[in-house]
Amino acid sequence: MATVRPFRAYRPPQAHAARVASPPYDVISTAEARVLAAGGLHSFLHVSRPEIDLPEGTDEHDDAVHARGAENLAGLIARGDLAQDPEPHLYLYAQKMGEHRQIGVVGCASVAEYERDIIKKHEKTRPDKEDDRTRHIEALGAHDEPVFLTYRADPGIDRAVALAMQSPPIYDFTTVDGVEHRLWVLGREATAELEARFQAIPTLYVADGHHRSAAAARVHRKLRGDGGEHDVFLAVVFPHDQMNILPYNRVVRDLAGRSAEALLGALGERLDVAPAPSGAAAAPSGPRSFGLYLGGRWYTARVRPGTFDAADPVASLDCSICQDQILGPIFGVSDPRRDRHIDFVGGIRGIAELEQRVDSGAFTMAIHLYPTQIGELFAVSNAGLLMPPKSTWFEPKLRSGLFIHTF
Repeated sequence: MATVRPFRAYRPPQAHAARVASPPYDVISTAEARVLAAGGLHSFLHVSRPEIDLPEGTDEHDDAVHARGAENLAGLIARGDLAQDPEPHLYLYAQKMGEHRQIGVVGCASVAEYERDIIKKHEKTRPDKEDDRTRHIEALGAHDEPVFLTYRADPGIDRAVALAMQSPPIYDFTTVDGVEHRLWVLGREATAELEARFQAIPTLYVADGHHRSAAAARVHRKLRGDGGEHDVFLAVVFPHDQMNILPYNRVVRDLAGRSAEALLGALGERLDVAPAPSGAAAAPSGPRSFGLYLGGRWYTARVRPGTFDAADPVASLDCSICQDQILGPIFGVSDPRRDRHIDFVGGIRGIAELEQRVDSGAFTMAIHLYPTQIGELFAVSNAGLLMPPKSTWFEPKLRSGLFIHTF
């Protein structure tokens, strides 16, 4: 049984939604957040990235940052940029990016189900990030950014969602990145039907938001017994057949200072490497292949059969093969979570970002991966296993500030 509980959201009035909504905290830097929020007190970045209101150079993990976030959330409410619905609802959140469209149910997921693995995970969290999100949530007394969950699509839920979308949305706007956002507030009947239908769904899966969900569980354990509604956390739940997963690419620095020719020789001992057509980028056309950028040009690299365990749902992932056959043995990256000589680049940033990172001299080589598939995510999660860090990049990202759950 999966819980998707209605709640009384704090959300912007219709006229304020577009100016309050902001990118999630973990896909932009502090510097980018300062630019996006410049001159606007209404942006939710003042809550999710509150260091932008403190002197430059302030550590984003400092206690003063979390305190400022709570102060800014109270300010948004006091100014009328956020108001609480008088009764609990489920909500629908639809996004359209190019030809891709996804429609999720907004509600609260259960901490108990997260801890009992009814809500399954596929990534190991980093202690420092989990600590930071725990302090952020506790300081706010709210879950301000939703966890992105998925489930195996259900025809009954699909029909209920389609019926609810026949009424006009309460929000309908397009952000500067071209993504369309719509939100519906569901009435009592539609809310009750969807809540009941989710109780027949056996499993939910964390797609994006492992640190937020882990932090929510920690906050609940700490505050258990005080009567607050922290036994749940804010989530948007999407059917699996609407998931859009982009590659999560890698850039790596060669500490040995080897030439491009020497690195190609080392790569060629493990993979079938060939130059890409002149002037062409080498985005992999299928699994078990990589695009490599070094020395100012692109190469294709194919994995040799028998060099990985095809029966192992983790070892057979392209990101695992990348670690096992490239990053570890050739570049000495033994712990990609902590090694500062590797960085991860979301697929939404495109080929140009990979080339720039290498051409600037900051990194030696870029690795373009084939996207992890939703079936692979399910297989790993169902086996109780974990993917390597930064295995999936979901797009479009959920905008923050459109609905907040307080406890």
